[in-house]
Amino acid sequence: MTYAIDPELLPWLDMLPAVTLTDHESLLAARSSMAQLAEVLPAYEPANPVDVRDTAVPGPSDAPDVPVRVYTPAGRTAAAPGLLYIHGGGFVMGDLDTFDAHLLRLVDELGIVIVSVDYRLAPEHPFPAPVEDCYAALNWVAAKAGELGIDPDRLGVAGESAGGGLAAAVALLARDRGGPALCFQYLGIPELDDRLDTPSMRAYTDTPIWNRPNAVYSWTSYLGAEPGGDGVSPYAAPSRAADLAGLPPAFVTTCQFDPLRDEGIDYARRLAHAGVAAELRHYPGTFHGSGLVETAAVSRRMFADELDALRRGLRITAG
Repeated sequence: MTYAIDPELLPWLDMLPAVTLTDHESLLAARSSMAQLAEVLPAYEPANPVDVRDTAVPGPSDAPDVPVRVYTPAGRTAAAPGLLYIHGGGFVMGDLDTFDAHLLRLVDELGIVIVSVDYRLAPEHPFPAPVEDCYAALNWVAAKAGELGIDPDRLGVAGESAGGGLAAAVALLARDRGGPALCFQYLGIPELDDRLDTPSMRAYTDTPIWNRPNAVYSWTSYLGAEPGGDGVSPYAAPSRAADLAGLPPAFVTTCQFDPLRDEGIDYARRLAHAGVAAELRHYPGTFHGSGLVETAAVSRRMFADELDALRRGLRITAG
């Protein structure tokens, strides 16, 4: 198919990673290309000093500790909002370096504390390992809020792509287990539905970076079974949750030529119908991961919207 992609994005198509997930060998190649991409993306130099440290937090029961990276505005004395951040990568790729520059910029611009989670990846570690790692990290952040300089009343969760799906699942877990209170969830182009049956998922078989074949591999790896079957947990695929009431306010983004588009739109609609304060932002002419082209006007708008959403969701006041 041909797609009416934003003209500013078109020249970059050949330079973006070509992710083709069909078997374990292709997955290893994709992981390598993602690592290389993180190395060649422009570094971010904060205008304000940011302290960055890597540590490990207690994992789920009978599981290893979970590596995390903590970003803290240097010299801050008052408690700041906190954000648990979950990276993307289709449940099968990505690490703490993947969104490092992006998170540095968020801390620099917003003055918040971010804890980024290096959860275990599928297929080596299928559901529930990744989401339980993320939930364990959330519990640690809440328990250590004082030490981390976080205001526990302004704690949110955020993620991009598979990380957006995991963020939605963490919010469900926190609600259902009586876990840490979350004030906000940022779901960026989220991967939410293993049933793969929306119009966008059926149609977009050859879109850049992410497409239906990659989604099939992603969900098969994450579930350890064919996607779309009976009995899939809503903590694996949040779109399967029957009740979305009582969840924290949400900001959901979608891209036009993204197979994940319709499940993001539908999740935002269902959140709103359940009484959750949900905002949806859809970007025409874009595709999954097109925000990597930071110079494009639509990418700049996406980032500005993310900053604004986090300011409002985490109740950030000037100064």
